Amino acid sequence: MTRSVTKMLEEFRRYWKNYVFQCLLATFVVFIVLLALSLKNAVIIASIGATAFIIFAMPKMITARPRNVIGGHTTGLIIGSLCFLIPHSTVFYAALSYSLSVGLAIFIMVVIDTEHPPAAATALGFAMSGFSVKTAIALASSIIVLSLVHYFFRHHLRDLT
Repeated sequence: MTRSVTKMLEEFRRYWKNYVFQCLLATFVVFIVLLALSLKNAVIIASIGATAFIIFAMPKMITARPRNVIGGHTTGLIIGSLCFLIPHSTVFYAALSYSLSVGLAIFIMVVIDTEHPPAAATALGFAMSGFSVKTAIALASSIIVLSLVHYFFRHHLRDLT
């Protein structure tokens, strides 16, 4: 169901401080994350951006829980790094490796109950670029910072959707 414009404006008027606070918090955290990652890790940066959206716009969702954020991205890192080991000698094998990383990451996240949709992009990013200690540390730092901010501000965050 779509909300009417009047209802959306009323909700914004009532909770505008949450909208501004949560979006500024997301901006600050993502800024810190971007200082740690290089642009060659664009897919992983995009997955962190999507994680920030979930944490700050939908903080009460299951996928925003620290267990899901940390477990999902860790799964994506491991599965993606393993799929990078599949030979990329042709377009077929590259496509197989990339798609397998996403499918396996989803499967493992669902089985171990750590569903976090942006982590599928993390798997794809590592399948495309391979494992790098610097990227893994930047990813780990990012998801830990996002999870800590979510945890410590959980009483001040509200669902904005």
